[in-house]
Amino acid sequence: MKLCICAGPATTGKTSVLRHVIKKLITMNLKSAYLKIDVQYAEEDELLASEFGIPTRKIYSGELCPDHCNVVVLGETLEWAQSVSSDILLVETAGLCLRCSPYVDGGMGIIVLEATSGINLPLKVGPMLSLADTAVITKIDRVSQAEREVFRMRIQDVAPSVRIREVNALHGIGIDPLVEQITQMGDIHENMLLRGNPPVGTCTICVGKKEIGWKQHFGIVRKLHGEVFYQGE
Repeated sequence: MKLCICAGPATTGKTSVLRHVIKKLITMNLKSAYLKIDVQYAEEDELLASEFGIPTRKIYSGELCPDHCNVVVLGETLEWAQSVSSDILLVETAGLCLRCSPYVDGGMGIIVLEATSGINLPLKVGPMLSLADTAVITKIDRVSQAEREVFRMRIQDVAPSVRIREVNALHGIGIDPLVEQITQMGDIHENMLLRGNPPVGTCTICVGKKEIGWKQHFGIVRKLHGEVFYQGE
């Protein structure tokens, strides 16, 4: 079985891209399974199951960020996808934590970015882009050719080795090269690891401390003027 993890900011068209991918895979007699990871509401799994009849699952990350949730549930998800005889597992994560990468070695990492979000967006999304295999640019018909070229250049500045695919996610134009890349990747293997390093620490705000000001917190903190430092035992 092959694994493809798709991340990216909200409203970029991740589900629309995967919808056209699934449609193409069906014509190739390849069976997909789909997992949707979101924070508090999603219906994409139900829509794709209804349209294509594929096995789907959904999980809300709740107190976890979606990318962290992806890491901790992925093992059981792989077992589930294999139990329903899937050829390709597609995981769509909300990708809201810009410090992290949801991708794992042994799978394919896709980030979906919309061209209308501003030419500097690729400089802001961190390892979600820099550790991806492919960057899919959507809504290319909404911007000028010059803006498209600058957007591509920004992606290449951050991730020189990433493959760039420009697609019309509404109609599926340009989706074939992406599908070919997915079908040609290697199969999953045992003991897959998270691609890249997670953040160096958990802040006390993340675990529920509400007081304002760095003096009220411990662990890795920072002042307004100065670098991060460690406070506490």
